[in-house]
Amino acid sequence: MRKAPFSMSYLLHIDSSSLGTASVSRQVADSFRSAWTGDVVHRDLAASPVPHLSAATLAARSTDPSQHTAEQAEAAAVQDELVEEFLGARAYLFTVPMYNRLMPSVFKAWLDQIIVPGRTIDPSGDAPAAGRPAVLISARGGGYGPGTPNHGKDFLVPALESVLSDTAYLGLEITTLTADLTKAPVVPALAHLIPVHEASLANAHEQARLHAEKISQQLTA
Repeated sequence: MRKAPFSMSYLLHIDSSSLGTASVSRQVADSFRSAWTGDVVHRDLAASPVPHLSAATLAARSTDPSQHTAEQAEAAAVQDELVEEFLGARAYLFTVPMYNRLMPSVFKAWLDQIIVPGRTIDPSGDAPAAGRPAVLISARGGGYGPGTPNHGKDFLVPALESVLSDTAYLGLEITTLTADLTKAPVVPALAHLIPVHEASLANAHEQARLHAEKISQQLTA
């Protein structure tokens, strides 16, 4: 697979939280965006979900465009738009909160649309976006680190880090930032953990700004 020239001009920000301005992951992403110095293309999957994969989408991938049915042509057009938007970015910001220990279904639908063999992924490790910087911001109602009752039950971050950074997939240089215990301020049983939550949140905001500055500088050097 021939790699596209590294001359893109924007940060692609994919949002997936359903909470709007109340979303902690969106708030941390705002800190990243405030320190970003370049252009941004923002796709809000909660406001405008993309279609899940369909039989027409999959059939269109292996059918000559001149032979597409109307349904296949429509599905291919959606996929082409998303893939071209992904490949056209110079860096990535993914805002993906934890819902029931997993990623929001709208983000999984987006991933399935843009992960296309021969276009965005290559088993040989020669994916066109390989090596581009990406930041994954997640927020979770509880704590999932070592020593917590939920340790080992985070099925979001490990899965996304694998898909996003594995050289047989997208091959991005991923950095993950998490804000834990977001339910502490609103669930009485977790009130004693508010200081831990506040420290985690403050660190996520600070790291988001620092990484935005760092990546911006790297791409303009």
